[in-house]
Amino acid sequence: MAAGWLMVAAIIWLSVMPSPPDPGIEHADKFEHVLAYGTLMFWFCQLHAGWRTRLGYAIGFAAMGVALEFVQGALAYRSYEGFDMVANGLGVATGWMVAQASGAQVFARIERLIGV
Repeated sequence: MAAGWLMVAAIIWLSVMPSPPDPGIEHADKFEHVLAYGTLMFWFCQLHAGWRTRLGYAIGFAAMGVALEFVQGALAYRSYEGFDMVANGLGVATGWMVAQASGAQVFARIERLIGV
């Protein structure tokens, strides 16, 4: 659970920091948004199998993505981009779908494989 909340903190920090890492590829940030929010949603889906709990996290993470975009618009050194919100939402949906397709015990299977 702590690792999941560290991911949330990292997303918030990367969203408000003055100079986020730039991969040097045009529109790569949209892929980064999908990947970040997808990983976050997948992580919490693995921790919580109930659909109501997952729905709560999905709504919360999507709302976080929208709120952070407005925060970026208010910062002098960042900019508002509506497509980032779409990418965040797509990431949340993708993470949920991948978690659904892979089953609820991915972390337990990995622990068994590595002998933890």
